[in-house]
Amino acid sequence: MAPMVECELCPRHCRLQNGQRGNCRARMNIDGKLMSLVYGQPCAVHADPIEKKPLFHVLPGSGSFSIATAGCNGHCKYCQNWQISQSNPEETTNVDLPPDKVVAAALNSRCHSIAYTYSEPIIFYEYMFDTADIAHRQGLLNVMVSAGYIEQKPLVDLCPQIDAANVDLKAMNDETYVNLTTMHMKPVLDTLVTMKKNNVWVEITNLIVPTWNDRDKDFRQLARWVKDHLGADTPVHFSRFWPMHQLLNLPATPPETLRRAWDIAKAEGLHFAYVGNVPGHPGNNTYCPKDHKPVIRRRGYRILENNIIDGKCKFCGTTIPGIWA
Repeated sequence: MAPMVECELCPRHCRLQNGQRGNCRARMNIDGKLMSLVYGQPCAVHADPIEKKPLFHVLPGSGSFSIATAGCNGHCKYCQNWQISQSNPEETTNVDLPPDKVVAAALNSRCHSIAYTYSEPIIFYEYMFDTADIAHRQGLLNVMVSAGYIEQKPLVDLCPQIDAANVDLKAMNDETYVNLTTMHMKPVLDTLVTMKKNNVWVEITNLIVPTWNDRDKDFRQLARWVKDHLGADTPVHFSRFWPMHQLLNLPATPPETLRRAWDIAKAEGLHFAYVGNVPGHPGNNTYCPKDHKPVIRRRGYRILENNIIDGKCKFCGTTIPGIWA
């Protein structure tokens, strides 16, 4: 009889009998070995603007070759990609795309980075790791869009392969976190701190969901935590919620709520607060923290104007942190 195995990739630590899958649906005990069911089998493959991730301080206006597999170790009530994140690998339409072919496709698409995104790249860890290694050798950046629910050892091993990450910070209250996502908050906070310490460029998305995490207290607490633990230069994207998946009963986030979050974050000392999913909002732009002039103007995912030269504000010379070349 094949032995039980314990997955040590994420804080769930699924203990699996032979033939049993983990909570993420993407990993299985096969004859006493923990195996990935999604390696080289993405179900989503697209060339996206890097701004869609969103990463606003990484190669503005460039393309990012984006891949995802079925499965996720979170179960967010508002997931916009629930058709793949909450599916088994055999339920999605998959493409045979091993790591070397991902990199070749990215280069052929004239993208400057590969994004591991859409569902949850943590659950296709080995596929992401191997692809990222080849990508670096071919001069591409690697970016990760994640909920950040990962154990510290695999995270530390991964960090040298990842240049930038956008991590969803869903709430600043553990009870809300669990009820909204089935994940706990502390491992996500630990992920952010570890990435920062290991030289990954970090941006944060906070999706503002009416009645769940939309109080001024929530915005203030998040901004203070980011400033204290990651630094004032860490970009935070306050993003508009649209009714999705299991939260179809809620309204979209009012624009005035996003404006309050944006104003509070700036008042708390964050240099780069943004408003997402509201094209044309002044919170789409990047402003110099010294002279407050717009150094990058955007509308949605489009770059209208870029006034950053050699990583600095062209008006006053202040360094704008990020990956610009």
